Amino acid sequence: QVQVVESGGGLVQAGGSLRLSCTASGLTFDATPMGWFRQAPGKEREGISCINWSGGSTYYTDSVKGRFTISRDNAKNTLYLQMNSLKPEDTAMYYCAASRSYLQCSGSWNSVSNYRVWGQGTQVTVSS
Repeated sequence: QVQVVESGGGLVQAGGSLRLSCTASGLTFDATPMGWFRQAPGKEREGISCINWSGGSTYYTDSVKGRFTISRDNAKNTLYLQMNSLKPEDTAMYYCAASRSYLQCSGSWNSVSNYRVWGQGTQVTVSS
């Protein structure tokens, strides 16, 4: 069964940090670009980061650049999102997703339609 499972969310004060993890199974993880998305209540799901198969190429949406870092450990089939300097507007459900692409993030890496496997999400709440 192909699946990804997120963990690591929680409640944190503004300015704090969290590290999200996503463990994958049933897919060729070390050849699959991976992404992080988030969705706040009443808003569309937003692509925030993508990482290529090796970790050598990463992409971020502007609102998280310099604060969030995506990484992966292919030996552990695990994706990470280190989130620093968190703001109340970062509050959302965070999702991990496996790309339909092979090796490299697609040019539309932040589009939901470019991902084929989704986790259930982990809630991040940032208090002011």
